[in-house]
This record gives sequence, C-alpha cells and structure tokens, in this order.
Amino acid sequence: VQLVESGGGVVQPGGSLRLSCQASGFKMGLWHMSWVRQAPGKGLEWVSSISSSQFTGYQDSVQGRFTISRDNSKNTLYLQLNSLKTEDTAMYYCARGDRTASLYASSLRGQGTQVTVTS
Repeated sequence: VQLVESGGGVVQPGGSLRLSCQASGFKMGLWHMSWVRQAPGKGLEWVSSISSSQFTGYQDSVQGRFTISRDNSKNTLYLQLNSLKTEDTAMYYCARGDRTASLYASSLRGQGTQVTVTS
C-alpha cells in the first residue's frame, strides 16, 4: 500500500503545475483523498480533498486557483495548480483520508513532490 506523487517543479509566480499521485495496493476510489502541504519551517497544512463521490473542498487560500480531481480507473489523484504564488511554495503530499484524517501522523501519505514558486 503506497502513494507516489509527481509533477512538482520550479515555476514563476502566475505559473501552473499539475501534480499526480499514483496509488497502489488499495482501491483509491473507495476512499476520500486529500492533498496536504508543508512549507519550510511550518507545519502540515490541508489543501484540498475529494470524496469517493467526487465532492470537493478547498482551503480558502487556494479556492479558485487549485483543482482536485481523481481518475479511479487509473487509481490516480491529481491537483491542478494555477495562478501560483510564492506562498504556495511547499512540499505537497497526497494522503488517504478526508480533511481531518489526512493530517493524522498515522495517515497514509506519499514521499511528496516539491513545488517552488519563485521569480
């Protein structure tokens, strides 16, 4: 059972990235899934979640700029990041669980993918 993120990189403010998270060992479609992030020197922060029935939720600071989606046939979770800001710089992790569970120390998370927004 594991999650593997990809798609991070270095972009300028206003740029875009698409993060992917490949799940293995379990059927992702049966679970709430989330993205969380950790900026340098800060704690883990919830970003967005999607339920098994495709309901979505976003942190206020990313609402309207980020879009979470899932392709259950590919067991893959996505996060489209648009209009990136320097304060979005962080390590991004996908996590199994809803907004609350995704932040538990015991939650299943991947190794992360780094997003750096800099001019």
